[in-house]
Amino acid sequence: MSTVAEPAVGRGRAAGRIAAVLVAVAALGLAVGLTVAHPAGLVTLLPSADMRELHVDFDTFWQSASALIHGTDIYSTPAKLRNLNPPLLSLLLAPLTGLDPLTAYRVFAALTLVLVLAAVVVVCRELRLSWGWTVGATVAMALSSPLHGTLLLGQIYGVLLALLVAGWVCERRGHPVAAGVCYGVAVALKPSLAPVLLLPLVQRRWRSFWAGAAGAGVATVLGALAAGPSSALEWLRIGFTEPVPDVLDNAALPGFLLRLGLPSAIGTALGLVALVGTLVWVVRREADPAGTAPFAVIAAGLLMSPISWHNYLLLLWPGILVAVAAGLVREWAAALLVLALVPVSWGDLWTDGNPWSPLARGLYTAILVAYWATLLRTAPRSGARRF
Repeated sequence: MSTVAEPAVGRGRAAGRIAAVLVAVAALGLAVGLTVAHPAGLVTLLPSADMRELHVDFDTFWQSASALIHGTDIYSTPAKLRNLNPPLLSLLLAPLTGLDPLTAYRVFAALTLVLVLAAVVVVCRELRLSWGWTVGATVAMALSSPLHGTLLLGQIYGVLLALLVAGWVCERRGHPVAAGVCYGVAVALKPSLAPVLLLPLVQRRWRSFWAGAAGAGVATVLGALAAGPSSALEWLRIGFTEPVPDVLDNAALPGFLLRLGLPSAIGTALGLVALVGTLVWVVRREADPAGTAPFAVIAAGLLMSPISWHNYLLLLWPGILVAVAAGLVREWAAALLVLALVPVSWGDLWTDGNPWSPLARGLYTAILVAYWATLLRTAPRSGARRF
C-alpha cells in the first residue's frame, strides 16, 4: 500500500513546490509593478522632514516623551495622532527628547534598521542556515513593505523584534528565566503580544511564565510611576475605547470583517478560536518553545487583536526561518518572505465601488493567516530539534 501511496505523495509535494514558486513569482511581479506604478513609495519618503504627516507615529511618541520630561500629560500633546502605547514607551524614548523631533526620528530609524537586519542575521546564524539563506532573508527584509512602513512611521517594531529574538535565543540556549523576562518586556511595550506569555503557562513551564509575568509587570509599573498614575489610567481608557480601524493595512481579523461589512466582534471571536486552538495544538504536540511555537502564538494573537498593522509581519520572520531549519519546504518559505514585499500601494488598485475590493483589501490578513498556519504546522516537538 505504501508503494502505491508514495508516488501520490511525491506528486503532491512537487505540486506544492510549483504552487509556492508561482506565488513567489506573482508576489515579486506585483511588488515590482506597484513600485514602478507608484514611485513615491514608502522607502522614497524616508528622507522627508515632514514629521506631522509622514513620520507621524514617531512624532506622537516624541511628543509624549517630551511631556513626560516636562511633567505634563503624555496623552495630551500637540501630536496629530493619539498615543495608543503604554507609558513605558515614553520613558524608553525620553533620552531622545534632547534632540529636535526630526533628528531624533532619524536616529531612531537608523537604530531600527540596524536592529531589524541584525535580528535576521542572528537568527540565521543561530540556526546555522546557509549563507545563501542568510543573505537572501536579510535582503528580503530590507526590501519588505513592513520594514519600510516601520521606518517611515518611526514605529517601535525593531525594538520589539530584538526583544523577541533575544527571548528565543535565551530559550534555545537553556535560559528560560531570561527568555521570559525578554518576552515580558516586549509585552509591556506592546500588550497585543501578551499571548506569548500564555505559551509557558499552558506548557507548565513555571519559571519562564513567572519571569515573563514579572518582567511585564515591573516594566509596566516603572512606566506608570514615571508618567504618574493618572497617565496610566488614561492609557487603559484609551486602550479599551479605541475603535477597530477598517483600513487596508490592519491585518487583524476584526478589521477584515469590518471591511466586509460585518461586526468586528466576529473577527475577534474567530481570532480567539485561532489563539485557543494554537495553544491546544502546542500542548498536545509538546511543541518546542525554542521552535516556531512562540511565533505561532504571537501570530494567533495578532489575528485576534483589534489592530495589527501589516508592519507586524516582520515580528514573525524569525519563526519562518526557524521553520526552514526544521524542514519547511523552502519554496514555500521563500514565497512567504516575498509576499511581504507587496507594498501598501496595493490598496490603490481597489475602489469602493469595485465588488472585489472588500476581499482584495484583505491581502495582508491572508498573508498573516498564511504565516500563522505555517508556523503552527511546522512547530517541532520538544526534544526533536534538528537545528
